[in-house]
Amino acid sequence: MTPSSSRNSEPYVQAIQALLLEMPQQRSTPALLQLVVERVADLSDVALARIWLIKPGDICPECSMRDECLDKTECLHLSASAGQPIHDVEADWSRIDGAFRRFPIGVRKVGRAAAVQQGIVVKDIQEDSTWIARPDWARREGIHGFGAQPLVFRDEVLGVLGVFTRAPATERWVAWLRVVTDHAATAIVNARSFEEIERLSEQLELENTYLKEEVSEALAFGAMVGASEALRKSQRQIELVAPTEATVLIQGESGTGKELVAREIHRRSSRATRPLIKVNCATIPRELYESEFFGHVKGAFTGAVKSRAGRFQAADGGTLFLDEVGEIPLSLQTKLLRVLQEGEYERVGDEQTRKVDVRIVAATNRDLTEEVKEGNFRSDLYYRLNVFPIDVPPLRERPEDIPPLASRFIGEVSLRLRMDEPRLTWANVLALQQYRWPGNVRELRNVIERAIITSQGGKLSFHLEDPVDQTRVEDEGSTAENQREILTDGELRHREEENMLTALERCGWKIHGAGGAAALLELKPTTLASRMKAMGIQRPH
Repeated sequence: MTPSSSRNSEPYVQAIQALLLEMPQQRSTPALLQLVVERVADLSDVALARIWLIKPGDICPECSMRDECLDKTECLHLSASAGQPIHDVEADWSRIDGAFRRFPIGVRKVGRAAAVQQGIVVKDIQEDSTWIARPDWARREGIHGFGAQPLVFRDEVLGVLGVFTRAPATERWVAWLRVVTDHAATAIVNARSFEEIERLSEQLELENTYLKEEVSEALAFGAMVGASEALRKSQRQIELVAPTEATVLIQGESGTGKELVAREIHRRSSRATRPLIKVNCATIPRELYESEFFGHVKGAFTGAVKSRAGRFQAADGGTLFLDEVGEIPLSLQTKLLRVLQEGEYERVGDEQTRKVDVRIVAATNRDLTEEVKEGNFRSDLYYRLNVFPIDVPPLRERPEDIPPLASRFIGEVSLRLRMDEPRLTWANVLALQQYRWPGNVRELRNVIERAIITSQGGKLSFHLEDPVDQTRVEDEGSTAENQREILTDGELRHREEENMLTALERCGWKIHGAGGAAALLELKPTTLASRMKAMGIQRPH
């Protein structure tokens, strides 16, 4: 851009018009900014074109202009640069990491243009040499003019376009520069909107994919059911920690319902309206851990045919449930720790640092303290995860929860399989409570589902075989009968009362007829009424 006649020529006008038409087509802010500086730098007698955007202050301790900066909350970030040197032909003027990568707002001509929301022009360096920080550079490169024009959209300053010319600036050139910046500001807002729409669309797609997995898995366990003291203790811990932002480590054997605890923590938290995303760390191939967690860009590795966001991005604003966290390889634990501490990560093959706001709930069936001692798990990551530990007791330690769990599973499985709901008898309950359940709640559901299928609408019959107990029995030469739990008369009466109450509640306290509690218990209605009276059982008001 010069005062010469070339700027009034048809090619010059056509170049400006072509730029104005190209800008609205850009849907990426970086691509748009680079387009503007490259097209402007191609104009006659333009040496260098740069765009700074207003962003939060980030390098204040090392910024060369920190002493001139009064407000360190935000500044101008150099975001795009293009030009052609004539003296130092090896210099790369497209770099954005040089000495002037930041300008405080209000400082020097670039900063002043943003502060006053008006263009600042130096027509000729020969008349005003105080405006430039490096006069030797300007002299070597033949720089004569400079213009700093703010990028303003609806009274909001987005940044500044700065242009160095090799000829004195004219009023006509200033007018053209203003036209370019006005259109560029609108294009920046549009590009940012497209980027936000794309981000939200990608987020929704991620949530849809991952939540479909979560729904199918959630249906396999139902809700937290039971009234044992062990379960009530876990529920009290959930009530305490859920409203906070604290990281939670859920510990317990496989199949105890650790995922249900995580879901309940999320449901009771301030993030309940945002997604709960699960990562099963035990099922991810070692070479794909980083991609699964953080995502990757196209071409990052063989098979990466398109860019993909990871589970951290999918959980942004919500909760990330790291199941079997003890399986994470040491090579990834450092990066995971960084995300937990700083909320920052990079996709595989990408240099862009991304911010994320995620609450972590982790679960493990391993003793992580032992894993730390053996060098398999980082101690700093363990302490970061173990802010609030919750222990989920195994099913064998809470047999009183077996009747309501069994009742719930019978109803759910029968409905799903479209089969008649079989009766759960007192004999069934005793059989279930005498078993040790090495697979815990998950095994209980599987046993019930198998029994419903084989019952064909008749009586339930459970196939229970504890491999651990069976081995011990064979080694000792004992019989199964010798290993059965002996109940006192009081314990037996208590269980009978619990079973009766469960049957009555399931039937809505209906005693007589089909679907009544007496039929469910395989008793005569008069016998049931007599036992209820003897035990003092009355229908609640």
